[in-house]
Amino acid sequence: MTPPTHLDGARVLAWAWSDLPFGHVTDEHAGAAPIPIHGLAVCRYGDEACAYRFCCDARWETVQDEVYASVDEAREQLPAQYRAVAATWQTP
Repeated sequence: MTPPTHLDGARVLAWAWSDLPFGHVTDEHAGAAPIPIHGLAVCRYGDEACAYRFCCDARWETVQDEVYASVDEAREQLPAQYRAVAATWQTP
């Protein structure tokens, strides 16, 4: 599933999607079920030099993000929790 052109106001530069979750994020609220992560996106806000990797649910809603020095770093430094399925990166 293709993401929107922007997530959280940041332009999508690269993305990966999987019908099977890449991994899960545990909700901070006690007793909530883990959220499956189906979308990964590397984005940039305006003219910022840094890149953000967004981890998204099945509706491309951002669940978690992390900042990186570059787009390549954001793609290559995928945490172990998101490696249940190999990410195949696409560009818009």
